[in-house]
Amino acid sequence: MTSWWLIPLVAAVSAALTGAMRRHAVRLRLIDLPNLRSSHSVPTPRGGGVAIVLSFLASLAVLGVLGAVPPSLVGALLGAGALVAAVGFFDDLGHVRPRWRLLAHFAGAVWVLVWFDGAPPIVLFGEVVDPGWIGAIVAAVYLAWMLNLYNFMDGIDGIAGVESVCVCLGAALLHMACGQPVIAVVSLSLAAAVLGFLWWNFPPAAIFMGDAGSGFLGIVLGALSLYAGAFAPALYWSWLILLGVFVTDATVTLLRRLLRGERVYEAHRSHAYQHAARRFGSHLPVTLAVGAINVCWLLPIAAWVGLGGLNGLAGMAIAYAPLVALALGFRAGVSETTHAQP
Repeated sequence: MTSWWLIPLVAAVSAALTGAMRRHAVRLRLIDLPNLRSSHSVPTPRGGGVAIVLSFLASLAVLGVLGAVPPSLVGALLGAGALVAAVGFFDDLGHVRPRWRLLAHFAGAVWVLVWFDGAPPIVLFGEVVDPGWIGAIVAAVYLAWMLNLYNFMDGIDGIAGVESVCVCLGAALLHMACGQPVIAVVSLSLAAAVLGFLWWNFPPAAIFMGDAGSGFLGIVLGALSLYAGAFAPALYWSWLILLGVFVTDATVTLLRRLLRGERVYEAHRSHAYQHAARRFGSHLPVTLAVGAINVCWLLPIAAWVGLGGLNGLAGMAIAYAPLVALALGFRAGVSETTHAQP
């Protein structure tokens, strides 16, 4: 494949665009002011995720023109990614009502599934199952959840960027090992776009991602996981395993808040990673720990599953069990003023 030269260029463009976005954030009124629900203590520009969106979508268009990526993947990611990023950017500027945001999120999910011709087959207990229209509904909910959990988890310096880079690099290695360079080069392009932004966002952050970037990453990573599953159903489980840190923390937090009767759409500081950042007095050790878990724990299990050595459900159970324990240990879903746990 002759398109690998694009990867370092994407990182450079993303870094330059992030710097430009930081300079113009004040004029655009994109400043995150600390409040009781914040994990930062000084006013910080936000909206840097726009650089990820522009640099990655531009690289995707180039890859499509070069014939390195099929039209179905280009169309799915361009359309859904642009829609979700645009809604997120308007939300960063002011406030978009939750129902309109959710409608846009599901519209993006449906757009992806139309281009993918529905949900991919899955492997359950050794059998390949075509999920049909029920699977399409589940896949749409899955994409909307991936999008929103990325928004939820983008709450301390560098965490969403480090998670994305680790997931994308791990996926690229796995897909190269499986002889699937298309998904590998797209994953590397996304990793490069995030890496350019992360240059400015690594603790202590000079700019935040904003909803435009976090929502975009969520739906793109979710779409790539479904696309991988269409090639080899076991690889869908591998993607779920690679995304395990964010999936477990966000899901445990949501369930515990629901059980407590809290308004789950309101901002809060009760994710496990937020409790951990306060306990350690810094964002850096938590962000680095997320990277270490991805590389040392989740990637080997994802490779084991993707290369056919382990059943997908079993692999996910093995991978997620200690992550759920960590989330509970760091009081995911428990507010700072709540002492009783469900």
